[in-house]
Amino acid sequence: MTKIDQPRIVIIGGGTGLSVLLRGLKKYPVDITAIVTVADDGGSSGRLRDDLQIPPPGDVRNVLAALSEVEPLVEEMFQHRFKTKNELSGHSLGNLILAAMTSITGNFVHAIQEMSRVLNVHGKVLPAANQGVILHAELEDGTIVSGESKIPFSGKKIKKVFLTPEKIEPLPESLYAINQADLIIIGPGSLYTSILPNLLVPELGKAVCNAKAKKVYICNLMTQAGETLDYSASDHVKAIYDHLNKQFIDTILVNNKPIPLEIQERYKKEFASPVDYDVQNLRDMGMELLQDEFVSLQDNVIRHDTNKVAQIIYDLLMKETK
Repeated sequence: MTKIDQPRIVIIGGGTGLSVLLRGLKKYPVDITAIVTVADDGGSSGRLRDDLQIPPPGDVRNVLAALSEVEPLVEEMFQHRFKTKNELSGHSLGNLILAAMTSITGNFVHAIQEMSRVLNVHGKVLPAANQGVILHAELEDGTIVSGESKIPFSGKKIKKVFLTPEKIEPLPESLYAINQADLIIIGPGSLYTSILPNLLVPELGKAVCNAKAKKVYICNLMTQAGETLDYSASDHVKAIYDHLNKQFIDTILVNNKPIPLEIQERYKKEFASPVDYDVQNLRDMGMELLQDEFVSLQDNVIRHDTNKVAQIIYDLLMKETK
């Protein structure tokens, strides 16, 4: 299959979940476009964003690494984080390279394109916007918390999230990819701080809702303290619908095997628990359910099984393009 004949898939998200999925999917003959959040304001990304007035590079860096086809040592170097007692401390080399390339080219998107060539990236990586955005959360008591890194620590339930500045332009390449896609994947990732910041870029969210492609939501395996405490799967979907003012998800991936009790006990310390996949509620919302055992345990951390999820997505893509 030539590159031009490959089925087209758009994946929208950020954080670790997106990178885990892409590592499995890049093994298949598919044309991948990853649209990545630019709302991060913590750690190395936040410092570079504030110091250099560039979009935060961290989530983009992780996605570039996940889609790269280079020697493991080169990827390890790109992901290397300095542990020193000076200004380098906490910065990853990949973030610094993306910042330098942005300075050289004068454009964050161009910097990503150049790094994609250097790292032999399988697919296209696009930021949700070619500018930094600030994520705000309105809590149930009306309090506003500003900054992606601060939102999970508010200790109160989130009513809604929103972006500033008010005028945020998506990339034309992103809108084109969404309109041409054979399948659109949303998630996995933190609901309010990784998924929604992409969909809240006005024209981008609208394009996803109106695209002819089937939309698949990969819901998280565990709830997250400060974001989705006690949320069921249908609560995740409802939050997305409430923010976009439209029901648009066709299919949801559902893990149907219990998470080991000893792992659940460890997650309890983080006030996290397995997401309740309330199957009947999801069906009542008009969604198709894809059910399987999607849990993978890596270093005592629960992740989606990248190979199994990628296989299911590829099979779904083949079905859509026949």
